[in-house]
Amino acid sequence: MDATRIGALPLPTPAARETPLGGASSGEPTFGQVLKDSIAQVNTLQHEADQAIESLATGGTTTLHDTMLAVQKAELSFRLMMQVRNKIVEAYQEVLRMQV
Repeated sequence: MDATRIGALPLPTPAARETPLGGASSGEPTFGQVLKDSIAQVNTLQHEADQAIESLATGGTTTLHDTMLAVQKAELSFRLMMQVRNKIVEAYQEVLRMQV
């Protein structure tokens, strides 16, 4: 997982601000793509934690330490994703209030 990818979103350029959410004309990722990639990374960490738990429970090569690290990374990334989601919902609701 690339921790800087989830925590620090790149600032949009003036040209990127003019393009719709779905597609930027330049090679830069759009907000939607960054969000989708971040969710995929959280999902990957969840699967890795599940596999580590399963390996520990079945007597595999995973240690308790590695399992706990995988679980904590998955939990932390999920919490961050939920905070980002909450901020997006709050911003959306604020835009709706401005239109009334």
